[in-house]
Amino acid sequence: MSLRINHNTSAINSHRNLQLNQARMAKTLEKLSSGLKINRASDGPASLVISEQMRAQIAGLSQAIDNSETAVSLVQTTEANMSEIANLLTSIRQLAIHASNEGVNDEVMLEADQREIENALDTIGRIASQAQFGNKRLLDGSRGASGTTTGDNLEFVGATLTTGDSRAHGFEVKVNQAATRSSLKGSTAISDEIIKAGETLTVIESGRMATYTTNADDTAQTAVQNLRSELARKGLDVDIKLQEDGTIEIKQKNYGSDYQFQVMSSTAGVLSTNSGEIEMSEVGKDVKGTINGESAIGSGQVLTGVKGAACVDGLSVRYYGEGRELELPEGCTIADLEVEGEGETGKQPLEVPEDGVAVGRVFVSQNSMKFQVGANRGQTVGVSVQGANPEGLSRGIANASGFESLANIDVRNFQGAQDTLKLVDTAIDQIASDRGALGAFQKNTLESNLANLRVASENLVSSESIIRDVDMAKEMAEFTRNQIMSESATAMLAQSNQLPQNVLELLG
Repeated sequence: MSLRINHNTSAINSHRNLQLNQARMAKTLEKLSSGLKINRASDGPASLVISEQMRAQIAGLSQAIDNSETAVSLVQTTEANMSEIANLLTSIRQLAIHASNEGVNDEVMLEADQREIENALDTIGRIASQAQFGNKRLLDGSRGASGTTTGDNLEFVGATLTTGDSRAHGFEVKVNQAATRSSLKGSTAISDEIIKAGETLTVIESGRMATYTTNADDTAQTAVQNLRSELARKGLDVDIKLQEDGTIEIKQKNYGSDYQFQVMSSTAGVLSTNSGEIEMSEVGKDVKGTINGESAIGSGQVLTGVKGAACVDGLSVRYYGEGRELELPEGCTIADLEVEGEGETGKQPLEVPEDGVAVGRVFVSQNSMKFQVGANRGQTVGVSVQGANPEGLSRGIANASGFESLANIDVRNFQGAQDTLKLVDTAIDQIASDRGALGAFQKNTLESNLANLRVASENLVSSESIIRDVDMAKEMAEFTRNQIMSESATAMLAQSNQLPQNVLELLG
């Protein structure tokens, strides 16, 4: 056995172990007091990186949940205002039906109906201008995609959330073919002999049929007028006209290839080519063209940008020009095209350029509402809410009274009351469609996303807890062990400090 007093190796060893145990116990105490397994990067660099990313995601999800809940509140507020507008439109429709009861109404009653309608329209305008969520207006048209056009016969119809903003330059509209109506013209004039023989004229459209048989007292004009009355009574959407040469021409009221009708006459050529055989009318044409040089689909007079187009996805414009092949007379502009037989004649038509004829420009202002409903960049959704003021409802609806929109309706005469019904029905459909779109957006986008966000947040919190939170039971056991080891090391350090005293016994 050797004894050294310059260096007490046992004491040094005991001291080192004591320091180690003290450090371990300090870490254990830190974990137990914070509840975290990772308190600094040195506790687990990789785990810290992952958990910090998860914490950012959790915070983002938490805010996205709040965003979605606020968006639901905004949509509900918007839809509630639109519901009241729908109620007012229903009241206006009821008044228009009352005003149409021409056999009973007098001027005083009609004036009262008109004033009540105007009051309801004022209320609709007030709701549209004042409906708001915080300071954000909802139904004044500033929360959707709005637009205007330049050029004769061109009108902005609508745009969607995916439509681009045209800025100051606008999107050029080019037309290769104007829309036409389905039509049929008889080849044989309806003479007095044919009328006295009892000519039977039949028109069939969309499953509805109108028939008139002439009698000896009829003239060509009265026969056509009686058939026109029968068409109106049966609700057929066709116009009938007696030409100067005595032939009969029938046209669909609606434009495009989706609308046709059938005719039959008991005399060959008056309507149908063969006596007693049903003949189909000539098919109408849809407008064809491009918007901003991008592909567009024509339906009747409406040209709509194709889905996926860079700028004009969902953008719709209406072109009112009519012509079989959109041929331009030399020296004329697109506005000079012959419409229903009116226009310049005697000029040779030119070929339409391959890329179409420019008919104007459409300017789009994109102000649709966008919501951040996810924890990461780009996880947004949006909804476009159109204006609900009377000036913007039922625009571009053909009617005999010349009403440009719901704001112009007048029921003080029979035709006005009938046209008011047509415009009000369109407005009701517009509001109902917009409400349906908002409801679908709330249910299928916001609320479904909200449920998904809550599940995702729960799972991320659980995952982050596994990585970062301490297991208290396990750490208490570790703390007890470290505490015992620390006390033991302290005792052994005391014992090792006594060993050099054995040298004194040798000196004695």
